[in-house]
Amino acid sequence: MYAIVEIQGQQFKAEEGKKLFVHHIKDVEVGKTVEFDKVLLVDADGTVTVGSPTVEGAKVVVEVLNPLVKGDKVIVFKMKRRKDSRKRNGHREQFTQVEVKQVIA
Repeated sequence: MYAIVEIQGQQFKAEEGKKLFVHHIKDVEVGKTVEFDKVLLVDADGTVTVGSPTVEGAKVVVEVLNPLVKGDKVIVFKMKRRKDSRKRNGHREQFTQVEVKQVIA
């Protein structure tokens, strides 16, 4: 059984026991559970239920493993040739690591 759930503007395939890196969720602690009720699709042993826009009564329960994980550094480099113009920027995205405990459909 799995579900497609929308978490902070991104869609994830949630199965029990699967670990996900989602955009940083503020004010959560290690071991706390969070529920997401924006479930777009549920597959229960071959029976697919598609919501319009969401599936009624379905939710995904996750447990927070690590509230703040920094992603890989991304370098943004802009250059205009023959103009002596260069700009270098770096960025690291912040994530929260969660583990899917239960998919309720």
